[in-house]
Amino acid sequence: MRKRIYEIIEISSDGDKVSFCYDMLMMCAIIISIVPLAFKQPPSFFIYTDIVTTVLFIIDYILRLLTADYKLRKAGVVSFIKYPFTPWAIIDLVSILPTLTVLNSGFKLLRLFRIFRTFRVFRVFKAFRYSKSITIIAKVIRNSKNALLAVCTLAIGYILVSALVIFNVEAASFETFFDAIYWATVSLTTVGYGDIYPITTAGRIITMISSVFGIAVVALPAGIITAGYMDALNEDKKDDE
Repeated sequence: MRKRIYEIIEISSDGDKVSFCYDMLMMCAIIISIVPLAFKQPPSFFIYTDIVTTVLFIIDYILRLLTADYKLRKAGVVSFIKYPFTPWAIIDLVSILPTLTVLNSGFKLLRLFRIFRTFRVFRVFKAFRYSKSITIIAKVIRNSKNALLAVCTLAIGYILVSALVIFNVEAASFETFFDAIYWATVSLTTVGYGDIYPITTAGRIITMISSVFGIAVVALPAGIITAGYMDALNEDKKDDE
C-alpha cells in the first residue's frame, strides 16, 4: 500500500494515469496558491482557495513523510527522521506555514503576515517535482556544472578586468569601482541602461570591445545547456525504447 502511494506521489511514469492526475492536481494547486501574490489586496475568494490548497499541501507532506523510506531508499526509522530535513521537505513545510499563521485568529503579530505570505513564493519550487521537463533541465545543469562553472568564472573575470580598465581610462564617469563593475555587467549582457556611460573616445572603444566579446560570453551557457538538453532527450528516448 505504501509503495503504491509512493509511486503515485512521485513524478508520474508513462501509463500511470493515477499518478499523472495527482501531478496535475498538485500543479494546479501550486499555481492557484501563488495567484494572490499578484494582488496588493487579494479578493476574499482567495482565502478559501488558500485553505483548500494548503490542506492539499499538508496531505502531500504527510504522504511523503509516510513513504520516506522508499524515497531515501533506507530501511528503518532513520528515513522518517531524516526526511523532514531534506531540501524538498523544507520547501514543502515553508510553503505551508504562511497559511497556518492566518488560520490562527489569535495570532497577535498580524503585521508580520505580509512577511510570512512572501514565503509562499517557495511553492513555485514545488512545481519542479511534478514536471518531467524541469527535471530533465535540472539533470542537464547538474551534468554540465563543470562547463557552466568555467563559463561563470570567465564571465566574472571578464567583468572585473573590464571594470578595472574602464575605471582607470574613464575616471570622470565612474565615481567608484562598483559603478565600473555595474557598467561592465550591463555591457557584458548588452542591456545598456544608459545611466552610466563613457564620454571619451578611449572609453567608447573599450565599451564596444566589451559588448562584442560579451555577446560571445553570454551565448556560451545557452549553447552548453542546449547541447546537454538534446543529449538528455536522446537518452530518454533510448530508455523508452
